[in-house]
Amino acid sequence: MIDDRILKIIPKEKLDVIQNLKVLIVGVGGVGGYALESLVRTGIKNITIIDKDKIDESNLNRQIIALKSNINKSKVEEAKKRALDIRNDININTYELFLDKNNLVSTLDENKYDYIIDACDNVTVKLELIKYAQENNIELISSLGTGNRLNPEELKITTLDKTYNDPLGKVLRKLVKDNNLNKKVTVLWSKEIPIKTLDRTPGSLMFVPASAGILIASYIIRKELNK
Repeated sequence: MIDDRILKIIPKEKLDVIQNLKVLIVGVGGVGGYALESLVRTGIKNITIIDKDKIDESNLNRQIIALKSNINKSKVEEAKKRALDIRNDININTYELFLDKNNLVSTLDENKYDYIIDACDNVTVKLELIKYAQENNIELISSLGTGNRLNPEELKITTLDKTYNDPLGKVLRKLVKDNNLNKKVTVLWSKEIPIKTLDRTPGSLMFVPASAGILIASYIIRKELNK
């Protein structure tokens, strides 16, 4: 059975609870793609993924769903195809759209989630996801910057107020404060000082974003095990 190795370290009654979680992943690129892969291989049965992008050749260096054979294809559809090729006993809902203030609530209200994984790179959307999660009492973990970094050993999961060396975290902290939101937002971030480049588009290798996605999925499973 596909779960035999999992059942050696997670009791069946716990695994049943974990596999019936409902998880939303916003962004299935470098971080979100590996979070999805980890959850799928754990057997999470109800996953929703949101991403507007098509697969680009520039994604080949770090995104698990990116292949030469699927360049220019929908990220969410290719991610769904891969997920179902791993496990056909799961449900994958896809939204090929860009979340914004106008559509976020109506889109997310279509399903009820236990966890939201924020793996997008838009600070406005991140803020709106934090608002939504806090208003609806949903567990959220937000991925901060993984670009321009090389060392996955510097990744940490804490709350937003404890972050440093992260420009995205700095901006998000101010927005959370200005909007009178709870500062104890669970985030994945890196202590590593970003490498300075002359380009606004961040550089990347797969090590940090891939490890970030796996850590986020691991965080969810371990949190459930500790309940």
